[in-house]
Amino acid sequence: MKLNFRATSVVVLLAGLAFSCGGGEKSAESGAEASTTTETATAEVSLEDKYKDDPVYIKGLEKVKGSDCTGCHQVDRKLIGPAYADVAAKYENTDANVAMLAQKVIAGGVGVWGEIPMAAHPNLTEEDASDMVRYILLLKK
Repeated sequence: MKLNFRATSVVVLLAGLAFSCGGGEKSAESGAEASTTTETATAEVSLEDKYKDDPVYIKGLEKVKGSDCTGCHQVDRKLIGPAYADVAAKYENTDANVAMLAQKVIAGGVGVWGEIPMAAHPNLTEEDASDMVRYILLLKK
């Protein structure tokens, strides 16, 4: 009788180990797949990739890069002036806001974003300033 009890105990123990190990591997595998799927789904597309084919983005970016704007502004973070993404978050992309902001770029100003004045850009045409503003207003996060 002892032999049967011992043999049965060993069989039950081995079956339990096999079951628990097999289930754990599948669970870990599923967890890894779920983690990868979640990371892929939540990965943000850069603004550059999002708008790289948009003519408004392309034209405005070209004009911004050809100006002195990048000495005071960046897309994602404040330097001397606000980040372009912060400007885009503050102002809705409407024709009225584009015209108003283009005039601010040309005339310069102070007080909206702090006490450091934005230099005037009197040599910019209204069209160029508007193209730059349209580009900036695309950059919502």
